[in-house]
Amino acid sequence: MTNKVSETKLTQFLEQQQVAFRLLHHQTPATTIEDAANQRGITTNQMVKCILLRDMGGQLALACAPGDKSVDPKKVRTFLQWRRMTCVNMKDVESITGYQIGTVTPLLLKTSMPVIFDHQILEQPVVTISSGSSMAGIALQTHDLIQLCCPSFAHIQREE
Repeated sequence: MTNKVSETKLTQFLEQQQVAFRLLHHQTPATTIEDAANQRGITTNQMVKCILLRDMGGQLALACAPGDKSVDPKKVRTFLQWRRMTCVNMKDVESITGYQIGTVTPLLLKTSMPVIFDHQILEQPVVTISSGSSMAGIALQTHDLIQLCCPSFAHIQREE
């Protein structure tokens, strides 16, 4: 395939930081978590799903959970001790994060904000994040991701 992603600002950053990673190419642009996991040859719980939230005062936070779980904005709000939180409007995500919908990662965010990881992310020694492109993901050691983005940890996933 001629349109394979070989380099993004994230892969350049990881190389500069001397962090080992693998680029996981997609055959088609991923449209769902399940689709991306299938194309990467992994399970959804190995993926880090990032949800951009805003409180009533306009404060932003990036909440991250395993790909097979949902983020509970009420738990994020309680952890941060902020007022009511909702997902940011889809049309605003790229201008705030620097990433298109579906490709948001906790690294190299355009706007500075708290990053919160659900504790369950720690259960996987290797996780995948977006490469910044819908055509590839990045697999890296969980501890490397944590060292690079310095998240807070809380139980923020929705109870099933």
